[in-house]
Amino acid sequence: MIITRRAFTAALSLAGLSLLAGFSPLRLIAEAMAQSVSDVTKPVSLPDMALGPADASVTITEFASMTCPHCAAFNADVFPKIKSEYVDTGKVRYIFREFPLDIKAAAGSMLARCIAKDDAGKYFAVVDMLFKQQGDWVTKNTTETLTRIGKQAGLSQQAVEDCLKDQALLDKIEADQKYASEVLKVNSTPTFFLNGEVIKGETSFAEFDKRIKSLLKS
Repeated sequence: MIITRRAFTAALSLAGLSLLAGFSPLRLIAEAMAQSVSDVTKPVSLPDMALGPADASVTITEFASMTCPHCAAFNADVFPKIKSEYVDTGKVRYIFREFPLDIKAAAGSMLARCIAKDDAGKYFAVVDMLFKQQGDWVTKNTTETLTRIGKQAGLSQQAVEDCLKDQALLDKIEADQKYASEVLKVNSTPTFFLNGEVIKGETSFAEFDKRIKSLLKS
């Protein structure tokens, strides 16, 4: 089940964000791998947020939820090493895709998009901030923390409110999530694709390192 417009509109009123703790996670059933690399790498509704050269021989695509603790752990412990070793050296292109497991995750994704607009570097910085402060804005003070993060990034309180009520943006996130679920068979976070090969769950840098080196040699 994908997040419904009615549920999101009702829940994301600034007065109602504190009531979201009991929102049930998505239950998505999936089986097979993506049909092809192009199925994974092509953007659907939203432009991709990516680091690294477009013509890199290896592309990693991550599907993550802003409220997922395993995604936050990966962001803290593994992603910086992948970025330093492979993205910053031009060997890997890294794409981040939103796959919100609940209403709060959708709100975090929307705020990141509103702050960054088309700036991928800024987007990854906001995502990093949201993951690092996950304990604050997910479990408590959701409205206040998201507003503070938005203001730190240069948005006014009104701009933050407008962002979280942006139905067109939510529709695009929902459409991309539906595509990931139905076509790519993503049903949990984090899920990664390395040139189309799927890896599910929090994975060590050593495992990524081994797989990336194998792809670079091929």
